Amino acid sequence: MTLIKSISGIRGTIGGKEGDNLTPIDVVKFSAAFCKLIQLESGKSAITVVIGRDARLSGPMISSLVTSTLIGMGANVIDLGLSTTPTVEIAVPLEKADAGIILTASHNPGQWNALKLLNSKGEFISAEQGLKMLELAEDGNTAFADVKDLGSVSTKDYLNIHLSQILSLPLVNKDAIEKADFYIAVDAVNSSGGIFVPALLEALGVKRVEKLFCDPTGHFPHNPEPLPEHLTDLSNLMKEKKCDLGIVVDPDVDRLAFVNEDGSMFGEEYTLVAVADYVLSKTPGNTVSNLSSTRALRDVTRAAGQEYQAAAVGEVNVVAKMKAIGAVIGGEGNGGIIYPESHYGRDALVGIALFLSHLAEKKMSMTALKNSYPQYTISKNKIELDASTPVDSILEKTKTLFANAEVNTVDGVKLDFPTEWVHLRKSNTEPIIRIYAESNSKEAADALAERVMKEIQQLID
Repeated sequence: MTLIKSISGIRGTIGGKEGDNLTPIDVVKFSAAFCKLIQLESGKSAITVVIGRDARLSGPMISSLVTSTLIGMGANVIDLGLSTTPTVEIAVPLEKADAGIILTASHNPGQWNALKLLNSKGEFISAEQGLKMLELAEDGNTAFADVKDLGSVSTKDYLNIHLSQILSLPLVNKDAIEKADFYIAVDAVNSSGGIFVPALLEALGVKRVEKLFCDPTGHFPHNPEPLPEHLTDLSNLMKEKKCDLGIVVDPDVDRLAFVNEDGSMFGEEYTLVAVADYVLSKTPGNTVSNLSSTRALRDVTRAAGQEYQAAAVGEVNVVAKMKAIGAVIGGEGNGGIIYPESHYGRDALVGIALFLSHLAEKKMSMTALKNSYPQYTISKNKIELDASTPVDSILEKTKTLFANAEVNTVDGVKLDFPTEWVHLRKSNTEPIIRIYAESNSKEAADALAERVMKEIQQLID
């Protein structure tokens, strides 16, 4: 069982002992610390905080704990109830709130939950704010409000507000989507997407939808991370019903993956590639993804005559880089679409609307669209280490192992070769080095990863 305290939020498994897991005491402790941070930064005690949750079983308990803690700190709470991460993100600035908290462990299994922390823009808090929040949680000086200064709670449904914002985006071509008459299957892993994705498809004019695991009970029918090995039921349904495409979201609807008409995977990495291709065709500009994402985005961007840049891993880093270079589209290879015309956060709902607009205008099958892009495969590996292993020293030495590599040290060590790359990063929570390698085939990517892992093992020995 685990409790992970990081600068971006608090994540852990439900139950167990205080400080070792995400217990009610830990929820109260960190909710109070975050509230205190926002109160100090804003200079007022009666702040407003928007909250929302996914459908996991611990959600109601965690929500009630967070709400009561915030009220006890003198904050006013706007509770969106069963919602999505991007919905809370857009609600914070629309409500002129001071902060937001999303109660979700994203793609983690059902025993997990977490507090994702947002600033007044509805974006993830900075590293500096995260460190300050962790300090406040440990200093033991949290003071709660007097009875006359307690906060309040109100509820609001943001489903239609979010959908209306998506449909108002100039690049969302509802007419083309409706005329395409798509037959779509949806796997929402029995969480919030089971409400939001079908509602979006209906708003876009999609009349034929097969719903799989769209009852938001929180009983996840399979591992909720949208990887091929977890999507066999959807793949089989696609083939049985002869659907045009399948849509997959994680429990909080910030990651998006697609399934082809033949039941094969479009590829999580290619969600951003396809959406970026569409956006660049309409609004030329720069693009950003993280260092561990596919090179195909760079290729598509350069083919459009634009500039691609890579950011350190982590949504907050991608957003910072996007703002710095004025990117028109960005995101992460895990199916995360960040479209600034909507907001600076990963949004599977926006991604669906843009992707369907692209597919409808192209008048292509899913497999044909996928085959139109540069074909790469990523091999994901890790080396487990002893706690005493000098990881930083080992990573430093890897920079000189390959003379023909272009070296990037923004986040770990990335070695770029003419037709492939490998990215090495140490974990912040466990003694491992993550090794991602990409090449033009699975065999080549695996071979590159193995070659680098063998070199690292020699450094360790």
